[in-house]
Amino acid sequence: MLMEDRLHAVQEAIAQAARRAGRDPGDITLCGATKTQSDDTIRAAIAAGLQVCGENRVQELCAHLESDAYAGAEQVHFIGHLQTNKVNKVVGRVELIHSVDSLHLLQAIDKQAARLALVQDILLQVNIGIEQSKGGVEPEALEALAAAACSMEHVRLRGLMAIPPIAYEPGANTHYFVKMRQLFVDTQAKMPHNRCSMDCLSMGMSGDFEDAIAHGATLVRVGTALFGPRPAPGQV
Repeated sequence: MLMEDRLHAVQEAIAQAARRAGRDPGDITLCGATKTQSDDTIRAAIAAGLQVCGENRVQELCAHLESDAYAGAEQVHFIGHLQTNKVNKVVGRVELIHSVDSLHLLQAIDKQAARLALVQDILLQVNIGIEQSKGGVEPEALEALAAAACSMEHVRLRGLMAIPPIAYEPGANTHYFVKMRQLFVDTQAKMPHNRCSMDCLSMGMSGDFEDAIAHGATLVRVGTALFGPRPAPGQV
């Protein structure tokens, strides 16, 4: 299947899921997860109409930026785990960092953004499934971390992100999406600062983005459905 066809199929599935939920398809952002993809594949996706690229690894992000692989995309996001010692390679180079999950990381982002005299948009990652193998702040600690983000001059809290446990059956993650939507609404209500422009709920991937949209996602991260199975290391 051609890239144009895969992208159109995903866009149509997003639109149909939004309409079934009584939502405007234009309110859902598709972020193409470009992990392990080559420069040429990313360029082909952008040429086909992909507007937002999401990179998981700092090294790959830097390489793609250096080769100008994202040229033509409206936005580039960082969607993977971010170590504090690599913050300077990401802040100011992407429109949105999805995976902020600690006060230490928040402070590092704020400090680097201050050096660059800019405000970095971020999402707070929630470990909604309480999985030891995944990053993210536990739901009970979210309010304090959100308040800290809103107090920082060079960070703008745009919303929340979560990656629920792997779902082996359709609808298996619905209860996690419901919880995330409620956390999103509750956190919005508790953050009075104007700098906190919370309008983004990032949840849902190739296998469950339609369910995520049904329960309030405003951004979905799609990799496999767009690009096919990820190439093995060394084959990009």
